[in-house]
Amino acid sequence: RRQSGQNGPQDVKRQRFPSHNSETTVVNQAAPSPEERRRSFPGSVQFCAHFIPDLTGCVLPLQASSFRHPRETTLPVSKDKLSQQVLELFQVCQQRTCDLNRKELCRTELQREIRQIFPQSRLFLVGSSLNGFGTCSSDGDLCLVIKEEPVNTSFFFFNIILQVNQKTEARHVLSVLQKLFSTKLAGYIQRPQLIRAKVPIVKFRDKFSFLFTNSCVEFDLNVNNVVGIRNTFLLRSYAYIENRVRPLVLAIKKWARFHDINDASRGTLNSYSLVLMVLHYLQTLPEPVLPSLQKKYPESFDPTMHLHLVHQIPTTIPPYLSRNGSSLGDLLIGFFKYYATEFDWSHQMISVREAKAIPRPDGTEWRNKFICIE
Repeated sequence: RRQSGQNGPQDVKRQRFPSHNSETTVVNQAAPSPEERRRSFPGSVQFCAHFIPDLTGCVLPLQASSFRHPRETTLPVSKDKLSQQVLELFQVCQQRTCDLNRKELCRTELQREIRQIFPQSRLFLVGSSLNGFGTCSSDGDLCLVIKEEPVNTSFFFFNIILQVNQKTEARHVLSVLQKLFSTKLAGYIQRPQLIRAKVPIVKFRDKFSFLFTNSCVEFDLNVNNVVGIRNTFLLRSYAYIENRVRPLVLAIKKWARFHDINDASRGTLNSYSLVLMVLHYLQTLPEPVLPSLQKKYPESFDPTMHLHLVHQIPTTIPPYLSRNGSSLGDLLIGFFKYYATEFDWSHQMISVREAKAIPRPDGTEWRNKFICIE
């Protein structure tokens, strides 16, 4: 029996949802009035606390682009009670514009400070903050591109991103940043920790956002993990071509978080893997909800595409008109049924690129993996 004190925020059945107009109140809480005093990082250019940066700034110094805003995508019609609950959960928990603005504000100021040490570096906001699958509680993921080599041809000039040795070079750069965060930026950056993982990161909290919302944003910063930038815009393309994708993914992520299986640091699934599992399921239905974008638009997802162009990809992919009319509730139930009774975990690998399950590889790196995702 469920005790009265055990209801969590993800307990949809017992949760009372605010009206759809409640977002205005939340946004106003996150956006201080113009009368608030100016604040800045130590030694940086001052900026107004009420400044709301444009979304395109999240990938500066890339060229300006017009991201499709979530509000421009019509939500699906709820056909049953479960579908309505999924939609309500999505509307309450999805990342809001003010959430993204807080992360972008931190990215902008950090890039200014980091460039005093690494003048040619570029800091990118990546992951769930930009891929369309973020929630209002999502952490911020940052990628510092620090090693580039200029190439001059007879037609144009561009930079090639060079690989960084993650065990030596990346750790050295991150240790320098950790020291910067612990000293000069100690008043604004909290708990900087160097995590010596396969892809090392510096974890920290942005205390600056606490001045606005009484809550800190947690960040993970890596060095030259450029594949994360490309994957961000690949997932963003999938997120907005069909209006059932984002609500379904968010419901699955909340379910996984509630059951403590959405934490890679504890050996469970990370959010990226959960998103790929949902996309794969939607691709493998008898009447697919999603295609393979990599197959349908290979030129848009060329892994050799220059980094300054990848942010334009989502704006070039048209909506996908699926003949599958299943409701969100039916798709949610089908997701659990597919992975519980149909997918062969022992012999198959999830492949979004192929839009199907492919044979599980026999290499040593895969033998101890319970779940294989390409």
